[in-house]
Amino acid sequence: MTAAMRPPPSACPACIAAPAAAALAERDEPQEARIALSVPAVHCAVCISSVESALMDHPGVRSARVNLTLKRASVEADPDVMPQDLIGVLDRIGYEAHELDAGTLSATQTDKAGRDLLMRLAVAGFASMNVMLLSVSVWSGAADATRDMFHWISAAIALPTIVFSGQPFFRNAWSALKNKRLNMDVPIVLAITLAVVTSLWEISLSGEHAYFDAALTLTFFLLAGRYLDHRTRAIARSAAEELAALEVPRAFLLLNGEEKQVPVAELKLGDLVLVRPGGRMPVDGEIVEGTSEIDRSLLTGETLPVFAEAGRIVSAGEVNLTGPLVVRATAVGKDTSLHRMADLVAIAESGRSRYTSLADKAAKLYAPGVHILSALSFFGWLLYSGDVRISLNIAAAVLIITCPCALGLAVPAVTTAASGRLFRKGMLIKHATALERLAQVDTVVFDKTGTLTAGTPELTNMGDHVVRDLEIALALSQGSAHPLSVSLSSALTAAGVKPARVEDLTEVPGYGTEGRWQGCRVRLGRAAWVGAEPRAETSAWLAVEGDTPKAFAFTDRLRAGADEAVKALLDSGKEIILMSGDAPGAVETLARRLGIQDWVAEALPEDKAARIAALGAQGKHVLMVGDGLNDTAALSAAHVSISPASALDAARVASDIVLLGGDLSPIADAVQTARSATKRIRENFRIATIYNVIAVPIAVLGLATPLVAALAMSASSITVSLNALRLR
Repeated sequence: MTAAMRPPPSACPACIAAPAAAALAERDEPQEARIALSVPAVHCAVCISSVESALMDHPGVRSARVNLTLKRASVEADPDVMPQDLIGVLDRIGYEAHELDAGTLSATQTDKAGRDLLMRLAVAGFASMNVMLLSVSVWSGAADATRDMFHWISAAIALPTIVFSGQPFFRNAWSALKNKRLNMDVPIVLAITLAVVTSLWEISLSGEHAYFDAALTLTFFLLAGRYLDHRTRAIARSAAEELAALEVPRAFLLLNGEEKQVPVAELKLGDLVLVRPGGRMPVDGEIVEGTSEIDRSLLTGETLPVFAEAGRIVSAGEVNLTGPLVVRATAVGKDTSLHRMADLVAIAESGRSRYTSLADKAAKLYAPGVHILSALSFFGWLLYSGDVRISLNIAAAVLIITCPCALGLAVPAVTTAASGRLFRKGMLIKHATALERLAQVDTVVFDKTGTLTAGTPELTNMGDHVVRDLEIALALSQGSAHPLSVSLSSALTAAGVKPARVEDLTEVPGYGTEGRWQGCRVRLGRAAWVGAEPRAETSAWLAVEGDTPKAFAFTDRLRAGADEAVKALLDSGKEIILMSGDAPGAVETLARRLGIQDWVAEALPEDKAARIAALGAQGKHVLMVGDGLNDTAALSAAHVSISPASALDAARVASDIVLLGGDLSPIADAVQTARSATKRIRENFRIATIYNVIAVPIAVLGLATPLVAALAMSASSITVSLNALRLR
């Protein structure tokens, strides 16, 4: 499987760049296939050798590597090598194998990054405690040889720890400097380096003070803030990558009546493609043979399938539900609707990535200011005292005391407190700047099906039917997986209805189910199929031979808390818009029911994204609440976005906040919490500013050693964290 595109590393740890549309387009010109296989039976070096050798012997395989810890084989091969071929190779030597998707691989990389940060944090914390214990002895009066010994032991502990634990800061600082710019990690690295160099100089001269404890404590606090930030971002993978993972990598090409499995990249316009029941459309095209039902929720968000027969236009990513179809390709590769949707999302994500948080804004001014102040302190004291040692100590103290610990924790500390509060109310904050953006919201756009409504049809007229018809309908509905049949079966079973004895039960793809009851033909399905006149409302029709067809009517029930959420948002002065891919009648009915004045029906993904972009251009701060792939571009384009936990993966990934339960009522409370959190963040910045106004002159005047500076810096960080807890 082709690996998901990854953005280049950023010099600023607070920035996560979204994939550009141009980068996504490169997927359509693969030079090689990268296939990941899960091989659960691998357990030793012999297994690794056997699997790698067998894979390398297969024609077209360029390289094969096995990861024993993950029990995974990574293969680079020619584009015409199919995963099924490699799975067969391993099966012949006694190893079960399965293909892994891009989403699984991306999640693994995210977990690995989190474990790496946590390990570095643990090492820094353990080393800090040990060096602090040694420092206590020095503070208590240890002198001469004893003091020097403790200092050298501290150095032996601190130096390898800082080299290992401080790598995230060193890498980011070096990356920024290579790009000729500054970020918050540059003064951090300078402070740590100066503390270490000053300490080594002091102990080499048998001085009284060493500042290894300050350097380690600084590293520990900063890693703690970095890990908190990582946890808020851990599941905020690119929605464009998720959409890319949904593209079908292989298709069944029909050539002279024979099936041939080929990479989708090899398909051309006009090719005939076989799509089996349960498969996704690999291309945009026109059905030329077969009848079935198509799940079009990818484009419209509506859960009810549509009838498919020869002549119907289908789009890449739609799911064939019941019967085999032959499709003539009219768009392939980057021209398919699914790929265009991924491009829309990529562009929207790139726009959102330009949003700058309060911390980032402060850092742009803070980092160069700290460097200039420290340099001026060094040269000023050097001119005044002529003592390099004193000047270096004061420069280090300035860097440490102004180190952006409080500034760095100002946002994560409040975000963590607010996230905990909202989590207890059933909401998960995914993006670090989501609270800031949520506090600015003045317009809320809701999707209909699956968001304001449950997305499942509900029987409304059971009482209109006699027991005989209910029993026959139950028997027929139990023979189909159609959503209306499933809903009808569940409702009748819950009401205590027993199924009639229906023989020769058969499902006709795209139409319904039929059978024989007491010698009479009975059907449950589409109106035209049973000889009835279609109705405006969603219905399934029952026809008993010799009787007039009867309709079972369905409606989409409201999601729990929908009324309360909409009312609370309207009462708070927010503008509410309902946008849906459903028919105008259904959208208007729901809008009236909820008191929403502004609504849009039959909206395609690009329509939703364009409307939200237009609102943004008018100066609106839009909150988008949606659940489907058709909402993904809109979720990414919105100022801030929310999706239910029941939403599709790409929608959850594109959103900033996830509703863990089925209740929508916490949405209004989340907006209020966001405003409170933003207030606390601004208070934290004021605390950090006041701290620096007081502390910086003390350090510049030489009244604080690097150790005192580290303690003051830690105190400011603790104060910021305690202020964040007031949010509770």
